[in-house]
Amino acid sequence: MMKSGTLPAMDAPDNATSSDATDLPQENLTHQTATSAFARFSLLLYTLLIIYASWYPFSGWRDMGLPPFSYLWARLPYYWTGFDLWTNIVGYAPFGALVVYSLYPRLRSWRACLLSILAGVALSAVMEAVQTYLPTRVSSNLDLLANSCGTVVGAVFGALTCRYFLLESRLLEIRRRWFSRTASRGLVVVGLWPLALVYPQNHLFGLGHLVPPLSGLLSDFLETPIDLATWWTNLAQLNAEQYWLAEVVVTACGLTGAMLTMLLLLRKQAPRNVLSWVYLASAGAIKSLACALFFAPENAFVWFTPGAAGGLLLGGLMLAGLSWAPPVAQRRIAALALIFSLLVTNAVPANPYFVSTLQTWVQGKFLNFDGAAQFLSVLWPFLALWFLYHPVHTARSQK
Repeated sequence: MMKSGTLPAMDAPDNATSSDATDLPQENLTHQTATSAFARFSLLLYTLLIIYASWYPFSGWRDMGLPPFSYLWARLPYYWTGFDLWTNIVGYAPFGALVVYSLYPRLRSWRACLLSILAGVALSAVMEAVQTYLPTRVSSNLDLLANSCGTVVGAVFGALTCRYFLLESRLLEIRRRWFSRTASRGLVVVGLWPLALVYPQNHLFGLGHLVPPLSGLLSDFLETPIDLATWWTNLAQLNAEQYWLAEVVVTACGLTGAMLTMLLLLRKQAPRNVLSWVYLASAGAIKSLACALFFAPENAFVWFTPGAAGGLLLGGLMLAGLSWAPPVAQRRIAALALIFSLLVTNAVPANPYFVSTLQTWVQGKFLNFDGAAQFLSVLWPFLALWFLYHPVHTARSQK
């Protein structure tokens, strides 16, 4: 799908291949003396995901007449499941590790581990306290205990592996050789794209669907049901061909925007073809796994509709040509593709087939995960646009 060796490195002129190699020792020194920007940015995003998942669905706020921290002295819940317990532990373990990685090298060993644990316990305590004002959520000291245990596990893991991940890791060496020096934030953005596809979308790669969450927020604020989709589309209905065309356009634009964003991070010597196919395959695998888990195993490939197939084909043809373009053109086209995808995604009425399929998704014990998945699916296009238009990255691509 992609042409290998055709894209200039985004952080060096076309004739500066040798400079990439000479920059590597300096990059080694930088990684040994400075905190990882990748870890800091990942920590920020992961904290936002925890907040969104903990307070989802952000509706029905009211004072229950209970002190927010009264759950600390309550009895342990009588009813609980192993799934909930392990979900809380696993959910906070990455937070503990990321705090340790973000503190390196300013704080190391047990000091970083201790600060990470304190941060995780404090964050979890606040999340549970605020849930006191949400009728659909229940504050629990058992959840706090499980979250704290997860933070401890993550912090200890981070302290034990910090040196290997930040200094001596084979993955770090690959990152230095294949990705540009300014790719840290971009790697986080690119890495989140397959995960953003977990939440069901009206169209394949149709991320950034703002209408449903905004309708919910306005309904709660005005205390009256509001459906922005009805107002926006004026009850318009599309025929089958128009729905197909909309999905082709959204899929092609979403694929083009995401793949070009990934290609912008690579150096000349990186195996572009291999990385492109692996990136696309991982997105498809995660999407299929999510459909099988949340709906039914036989619906693993329900996302592969005729419109999605047409969009994948069109997007692949676009990328085959755009892989020859200079970085500045790729950056602009990626941004335009994402913006156009956002406009179509929010303007086109929901497909009745998609609505009927979504009704079979029983959130149940996946309520926390559902909130985080929806938040990520809405956030990702704007996160990618922030990266594409960031002054540091635009300056690099114009060299």
